[in-house]
Amino acid sequence: MSLNTVRHNYKINKEDREKLNDHRSFLLWFTGLSGSGKSTLANLVEVELHNKGILTFSLDGDNIRQGINRDLSFDPEDRTENIRRIAEIANLMIDAGVVTLAAFVSPYLKDRDIIKNIVGAENFIEVYVNTSLEECERRDVKGLYKKARAGEIKDMTGVSAPYEAPVNPDIEIVTDKQKIEVSVKTILDFIIQKLK
Repeated sequence: MSLNTVRHNYKINKEDREKLNDHRSFLLWFTGLSGSGKSTLANLVEVELHNKGILTFSLDGDNIRQGINRDLSFDPEDRTENIRRIAEIANLMIDAGVVTLAAFVSPYLKDRDIIKNIVGAENFIEVYVNTSLEECERRDVKGLYKKARAGEIKDMTGVSAPYEAPVNPDIEIVTDKQKIEVSVKTILDFIIQKLK
């Protein structure tokens, strides 16, 4: 951090924005293997919240890596920086009074702890989209597993790089055994009280 910067405190704050929006703001962080259904779930939850008049915004791994994080690779150090930047963006969105949904593999426990520290534990809801590697490979929505198995992609989470599952997530969705409508309802039921 530069020694020549000073934080400016504005007169309108998060609480003012939440009051105007008539709901609290926080971060729903969807984590899980590629192909687990993170983005699909985040999208459907956002639609339901939008239909209820909740101000929302979604951050998605592929979209972010095509813009602000396009300079980062998938090695462990760059993955950590990717997540740190996203957490900072999410923190701004929360301060703006927006319920923020983030869908990122985010394979490391320490990185997800960084997110929680940046946005504050009270603003962080971890959604573990627990889908077996076999099911993710069967879906292989982006063809990444096929490329990883052929040696065309290095550092593929679940294949040649680790995924550290959450120890105590706020919500765990086992997509192998649950219909998507049930998964969406489970998430909505959990967060509905937090919106008040």
